[in-house]
Amino acid sequence: MDSARVELGRLSGSCLFIIGQRNMALILGIDPGSRRTGYGLVEQVGNRSRAVAFGTIATTHKEMPPRLGEIFAGIDQVVKEFGPAEVSIEKVFMARNADSALKLGQARGAAIAAVMQAHVPVFEYSARQVKQAVVGKGGAEKNQVGEMVKYLLKLEQRPQEDAADALAIALCHAHMRVSLARMGGATAVRRGRLR
Repeated sequence: MDSARVELGRLSGSCLFIIGQRNMALILGIDPGSRRTGYGLVEQVGNRSRAVAFGTIATTHKEMPPRLGEIFAGIDQVVKEFGPAEVSIEKVFMARNADSALKLGQARGAAIAAVMQAHVPVFEYSARQVKQAVVGKGGAEKNQVGEMVKYLLKLEQRPQEDAADALAIALCHAHMRVSLARMGGATAVRRGRLR
């Protein structure tokens, strides 16, 4: 990762895991982008969530293949440093044009490949699902998502937009884990139904 810039937003306090806690997980949320990929780590114990680290991977190259390499290397670095138990990532949505959707899909693929290299399970959520889980409205605006992330994780200030989105994706997965645990035995949701 020679030229990619990984911006870490560390929080004060230690990253101490309580041994013996049930339903404890460190979740990495990823908001993929070809220029800036946001990431956020949320520690979940029971129904409580706490931000551990967050930031962005800012690519520096003009051409797409080197940018994908930077995204891969940046996510790989985050996974190796923090060792998340699960990863959540935003699904590709239909962008205004095919070129944008293709670039987003490629960035997403680079991030997923880095995670899968470490054999960490990946869970996917639509932007609407993330907004619904964090704000309570599937059509929420970006600033509403950022403010709710700040509020729910008790942060002093709202994170940069890509990092806030990544934390929101991690929170969405944390909420889904709690809901599935409450459903008693459900392990996943497929096509809107519990499995």
